[in-house]
Formats: sequence, C-alpha cells, structure tokens
Amino acid sequence: MHENPDPETPATAAALTGHALIQNYVKTLDGSPGVYRMLDAEARVLYVGKARNLRARVSNYARPSGHSGRIARMIRETASMMFLTTRTETEALLLEQNLIKQLKPRYNVLLRDDKSFPNILVAKGHAFPQIKKHRGAKTETGDYYGPFASAGAVNRTLNQLQRVFLLRTCSDSVFESRTRPCLLFQIKRCAGPCVGKVTVADYAALVSDAERFLQGKSTRVQEDLAAEMAAASAAMEFERAAALRDRIRALTQVQSAQGINPRGVAEADVVALHMEGGAACVQVFFIRANQSWGNRDYYPKTGSGAEEAEVLEAFLAQFYDDKTPPRLILLSHPIEDEDLMVQLLSDRAGRKVEIAVPQRGEKAELVENAARNARESLARKMSESVAQARLLEGLAEAFGLEAAPRRIEIYDNSHIQGTNAVGGMVVAGPEGFVKSQYRKFNIRGDELTPGDDFGMMKEVLTRRFARLLKEDPDRETGAWPDLLLIDGGAGQVSAVAQIMDEMGVEDIPMIGVAKGVDRDAGKEEFYRPGAPPFALRMNDPVLYFIQRLRDEAHRWAIGAHRARRTKAISATPLDEIPGVGATRKRALLAHFGSAKAVARAGLTDLQAVPGISEAMAQTIYDFFNAKG
Repeated sequence: MHENPDPETPATAAALTGHALIQNYVKTLDGSPGVYRMLDAEARVLYVGKARNLRARVSNYARPSGHSGRIARMIRETASMMFLTTRTETEALLLEQNLIKQLKPRYNVLLRDDKSFPNILVAKGHAFPQIKKHRGAKTETGDYYGPFASAGAVNRTLNQLQRVFLLRTCSDSVFESRTRPCLLFQIKRCAGPCVGKVTVADYAALVSDAERFLQGKSTRVQEDLAAEMAAASAAMEFERAAALRDRIRALTQVQSAQGINPRGVAEADVVALHMEGGAACVQVFFIRANQSWGNRDYYPKTGSGAEEAEVLEAFLAQFYDDKTPPRLILLSHPIEDEDLMVQLLSDRAGRKVEIAVPQRGEKAELVENAARNARESLARKMSESVAQARLLEGLAEAFGLEAAPRRIEIYDNSHIQGTNAVGGMVVAGPEGFVKSQYRKFNIRGDELTPGDDFGMMKEVLTRRFARLLKEDPDRETGAWPDLLLIDGGAGQVSAVAQIMDEMGVEDIPMIGVAKGVDRDAGKEEFYRPGAPPFALRMNDPVLYFIQRLRDEAHRWAIGAHRARRTKAISATPLDEIPGVGATRKRALLAHFGSAKAVARAGLTDLQAVPGISEAMAQTIYDFFNAKG
C-alpha cells in the first residue's frame, strides 16, 4: 500500500480548485488500483472512493461538464486530494469501506444504526442441552442457527420449538437446583429433564428433531412423529399417542404461521432498495433452512443524492462488515462492481457467495415482496419525518428559538433517598429519538447530600460538557445540543444556567419542565433563564411532544438506576479481589455457599475449588486475611 503525496506545492494548489485541480492530480497517477479522498478547503474529507484504475477513475472528475448535480457540487468543493494505491481491487474496496466508516464523508453512502443479529443456540455442554437466544461472539459450545432479524423473531421461534420439541430453556444453575418440575412442564412446553421425566436418550432424540427443524427438514420430522404416533396407538399407549398428536398439531401451526417459506431457496438474504425524494430504505429478509427468519429495514444516508447502484453496493459492503454472508444474496438492483463485491464477501465467508438480481420465478417474487416492504416503510418514515419536523418548528416558535433544533438533549436523575443515583440523558432530533446517543452517568460525588438533585445535575452536566469541550471544541461533529430540556422548575433551571456559565457555554438555550400545582400531566409549566414561567394549551401538539421527551428521559434514568441497584444488591467482597471474575465468583459461591464462607475458608479449601489455582487461592486468602 503506497500513499501518493500532493503534486502541487501549497501555494500553487491553493490557486486551483475543482476540475482544474483534479486535472493536475491526474498527471501524477498511474493505472494502479487504490483509494482516493477528496477534501475541501478546510481539509475535511468530502468523499472516499475506490478505483480499479486510479488514473482512469480520477480523470472522470477532471471533465468540466457532464456530471450529475451531486458530483458537480463535490468537484466544486474539492480543494485537495489524497491517494492510496493497493495491490488488488478487492483490497481497495476493503480500504474504502474502512475509511468511510472512520471518516463518515458527506458525499458517501453511510449505513446507520447497524446492530448485531441474534441467533438460536443449542448448547451442547450438558447432558440435556439447553436451547436459548444468543447474541455476540460464538464462544459457547453448541450449534448456532441464524441470523434472526430481531429478538422478537427469535423469541417466536423459541416458543414454537418449546411447544413442538419440549426442550428446556432454563439455565444450568436453575436446572441443577430444581426438585419439582416447573410450570413449563405443567403446560407441556418442556419435557422435564431436570427431575428425570425424560431419559437422556429420549431427550437427545428431541434435540435431534429440533435441529432438523431448524435445518429446514420439518416435513421429515412431521413424518417421523406421525409414524411414532401410529406405533404408540397400535401398542395401545394412548397417552403417548395423544402427546405425539399434540406435537404434530403444534408443528402444523408453526408451518402455517411462518408466512414466506420458499421451496427453491434454502439460504439467502433478500436485499431490496427503494429511493424517493433523496431518501432511501433497504429492506433485508433472512431466508434460512427454507424458512423466513424475519426482516429489518435500514435507512442509509444517500451521500447527498447517490444513485441506486452506489447506494446498494455501499450498503452491502458495510452491512456484511461484521456478519457472515449467506451463500446467496438476492438484490432488487444491479450494482456496479459485482465481481469485486462477490470476491470480498466470499473472502469474508470463507466460501463462495453468489449475488443475483432475479427477473422471474420464486426468487423474483421474494425480491418484489422485499421491495414492496421497503417502499411502504420509506413512506411511513417520510410521513413521520414530516410530522417530526413540524413539531420541532412548533417547539422553536413556542420558545422563541432562532431555528428548529437539530439535537435536543433531555436530562433526568433517578435514585432512592440518594442511593445508587444515576443521571440519564436522552437525545431527540429530526428523526425522533436517537437511542445510540443515550448516555447514563453513575453519580460519583461522595460529598453530595443524599437526594441533592441540584448537585447530581451539576455533576452530570459538568462531565457531559467537559467532554464536549475536550473532544469537539469547534462544534464540528454535530455532537453539541442546540436545546437542553431539564426536568425541574425555576430553581433547577437557574442552577443549570449557572453551571453552563461557569463552563463558558452560554449560548445553548434551556427549558425547565415542571408539573403544575396539581402535579397533573397537561398542566406543565415551562421555565427559561431570565423569563417568567408560562404554559401551553392543553391540546397543543408541542405540549404532547415535550411530555414524550420528558417521559423518555424518566424511563431511561429509572432503568439505569434499577440496573445499578440490582448490581449493587448482588455485589460481594469477591468483586474486589483482583483476578476474580464472574466465572471464578460463581465457582467459589457454588462451592462454599456464601461470600462469608469463602472469607473463612483455609488455603487448602480454596485450592479445592474448580478453576482456582494455588496462586489464585493465595490471593483470595491474603485478601480476606489482610481484612481480618
């Protein structure tokens, strides 16, 4: 990989911009594959692109005419360029996507709010395997099935598997502690292996049937169950025959409720794009084992007006950055560099990946179904965006703001008599709540009086804005709010204004929201620094909007407080010992029964615990001995 320096001296380059500047760069380039960056006069990256042939690709930008409006704007703003040559075209594509993710250029297509997908895990580290939802690295021993589009899709499938195959979903610790069958056994959702209601061999057969179902072999499973039922009936084992009949009925209901069940497509992702009014929606359907395992919609930024082929290609590269691609990807539109994308995805999967744009047959019907969903989702999203824009404009008008806010930060605190205090921040803007930007602040101030809401708010805002001042003093990233919403009245607003003044941040408007004298929703009073309080009409949409913002902050803060309180309740002195993590803590508590018993244990007894080495036993013994 080689980076080319600028061909011009700073003085000469400053005199040229746009296509004339780019023409000078072309003279220095050869036909190598690589990546180029276009920068504006302030050295901000406008666009990152890849090229099979850098000279040929960059030459296109040197033409004075014949460009789309988006490309023409980008060329006009270009004040300098940077180049990196690569050994292969695939390496250029990979580098391009890494730079886009890192730099987030204005004219590139960007996938936002991408999340990992859950799987179903049949855990094999136990005589009676557990079936459960799994998200994250596949480190646990067992067989993984997925991805599923959402936790809801996984939960529905797990519920179906329980009804048909009676597998346990309880954790190993719960399993070992049972002395009587649980409710799931009573309602015929579990075979009851915890109390010996099923043999190891019979349970293994249930696991095998469930895995065949997850592999798309449900018809064969149904045939086997029917044969078992007939045999049980012939042997006059009528109770067993009735149980098998119930399982067959449940399996039939599962098959009829799954919706899309393509016969000719065993494994594929169906990716359909719809664009309208400069906005885009990509709908992804997951087909595995001839079954639909759910769908999810995405709204990528279109780089100020990219065409379908560029949007879809960028989406694929970014979507599969941390996911294993399936064997087949069905697209609604062709992409420009299909061969490069196939090579990249095949390398990531460790096997061949096929990309197709079907024109007829069952595959085309799958794509059309996804495209219809994309079209309808984008229409709903655009309608919501228009409504949200009107609310933000109404908020600006009601509170005398210079413009509709692009980023509102709403703050709230939660505690019980000052204990486990947590501050919460939620963020809202033109697209609604931005949950990826939510933050929680564990209150650290030891000198605070329990229940001191002013002190808590001061700590939260000081930490928040100290970080902003350090990381983005010029306010270029969009991380700075242009409106603060505080849960409180005149005193709270005055305190916040003083905090902001001390930090030198005096230009961000703030509003305090306090319930009226009757503490009723709808009678809120609003406070601003240096202005008298006022109220909005009971039926004003802006009032409902502010209530939603405040309630979301309250929900977030309470959730964070409960999580901290739960963690504190389960805390033990073992948490303070270096080297004792969750696994060793569980082993010690399982062996001794309590942290107090661990503290009284001798060195020999500690060494007898599974997973505790001699050195670790000495560390634990010394920890408690020093304390004692």
